[in-house]
Amino acid sequence: MKFLVVGLGNPGEEYSGTRHNIGFSILDNFALCFNVSFKICRYGEIAELKHKGRKLYLLKPSTFMNLSGKAVNYWINELKLKLENILIVNDDISIPFGVLRMRKKGSDGGHNGLKDINNVLQTQQYPRLRFGIGNNYSIGKQSEFVLGKFNDDEKQALEERVNMAIKMIQSFTTIGINFTMTQYNGK
Repeated sequence: MKFLVVGLGNPGEEYSGTRHNIGFSILDNFALCFNVSFKICRYGEIAELKHKGRKLYLLKPSTFMNLSGKAVNYWINELKLKLENILIVNDDISIPFGVLRMRKKGSDGGHNGLKDINNVLQTQQYPRLRFGIGNNYSIGKQSEFVLGKFNDDEKQALEERVNMAIKMIQSFTTIGINFTMTQYNGK
């Protein structure tokens, strides 16, 4: 059984470690846990690993956040995957910092990466793991907030929260989305 896990983010050193790139950070840490490396591929970087009899492909698109759908669509077709075997990992300002929520489907919630994926795939019917980054910003400062780095308090909790996201991804690929949501959502 094959799975594609897509971490949303923007390529380039200037975006590394920003709230908007938490999808990339989670996949980087996941790859470290399994001692695998990312290789440059079409529309991004990909790492392959095996976990409990499953083949996982970790994808960090190089198309920039607002064009994520192009990379997702290409790799779904290239790997011949059903939508229920993909998982999009993204930041979410509508959830408090560090709270994790997995869903089977849903709207883009104003997230430009999800909006593009929805448009390209012509559906909202795919699993996603949302990592709460909170909304501690002034009116009109959303862009600066999501493209900013985590503050000191957030950095202290970040490693544990990223590790929890990795556990959720592993659970999704082994016991399925329903049990994973029951066991982990909101923790």
